[in-house]
Amino acid sequence: MARKRFTDEQIINFLREAEIFISQGKSIKEVARQFSITEQTYYRWRKEYGGMDLSQSKRLKDLQKENGRLKKLVADQALDIQILKEVGQW
Repeated sequence: MARKRFTDEQIINFLREAEIFISQGKSIKEVARQFSITEQTYYRWRKEYGGMDLSQSKRLKDLQKENGRLKKLVADQALDIQILKEVGQW
């Protein structure tokens, strides 16, 4: 089965619509089927994006990218320090 990729905006809109349908008495299973996703995907999205608006989602993604970049930088520096220790220049 091919995986579908949804944007953050689509996910947030799905969650908003899903809350409306659920408040009207539909089950989560029916709502998930309507959006062509699994119940597990719905719960995962709700956990990650629940209560967020689009600007907060974009900010989260930017922070995650920055965090990854900084982790790589620290790892590179730690490797450089280890190499210098082994060579005896530290």
